[in-house]
Amino acid sequence: MTKNAPGGTFTPADGFTITRMGYGAMQLAGPGVFGPPKDRAEAVAVLREAVELGVTHIDTADFYGPVVVNEIIREALHPYPDDLRIVTKVGSRRGADASWNLSRTPEDLKAQVHENVRHLGVDVLDVVNLRLGAVDGPVEEPLGEQFAALAELREQGLIRHLGLSTVTAAQLTEAQAIAPVVTVQNLYNIAARQDDALLDRCAAENIAYASYFPLGGFTPLQSRTLTDVAARVGASPQQVALAWLLQRSPAMVLIPGTSSVAHLRENVAAAGLRLPADAVAELDAVGGAGDR
Repeated sequence: MTKNAPGGTFTPADGFTITRMGYGAMQLAGPGVFGPPKDRAEAVAVLREAVELGVTHIDTADFYGPVVVNEIIREALHPYPDDLRIVTKVGSRRGADASWNLSRTPEDLKAQVHENVRHLGVDVLDVVNLRLGAVDGPVEEPLGEQFAALAELREQGLIRHLGLSTVTAAQLTEAQAIAPVVTVQNLYNIAARQDDALLDRCAAENIAYASYFPLGGFTPLQSRTLTDVAARVGASPQQVALAWLLQRSPAMVLIPGTSSVAHLRENVAAAGLRLPADAVAELDAVGGAGDR
């Protein structure tokens, strides 16, 4: 247990406990998640501040940068605190033109795992998520061969736990027949709730549901209701959006990203914001299209 544990903690497997308010490291790379950051010292400071604030859940991928973000994590935090859990992803590579290229052959997935191990400077990866789907969401396709390759590395002791990213309920079921799944990482926020049923399933099965783009990602959330509620409770709209997610489900874990220490502090502070029932009801009604 951490000294602060922002948002409380979630334990989807024995020996694997994370703070529900985590940190997504994607924005530590340069523009377009490519190349080095404009301010490497600030990137290092953000990671160290996250740990100081009690965050024990950092989300990353070797294809952020590529490699750049994992190297910054290693520079900032290695040797890693005993309670820190780093969740990484495999299934994509970056082109020299900054393109995102799917790379999911079993052989290359294994190579990507070894690259993450090397660049993070660890002997064992806490969690590896198999990244599936497309930019605009999950795609129904078999994952057995790919997930089995990662399960093999788990059996060998190179990975402690496995997860999935950008997947459907059917793909979760298929993966669970191969190896335990501790986390599902899908797009979900106050305006994008297509995963309501999957989120509830994850809660029932004690699987951490990690919302990526909890604040809308590259298209920031805009809602009159969000703004109105924020004014009433004395918080920013972004803090309200994060607090709503944490109250949505006990299985919800968040990985908002930022390259600013000040913004990081604002995000983590949202974990202490308890929205009153009437505000939650208003926000629940925002739904898919919202009221932008």
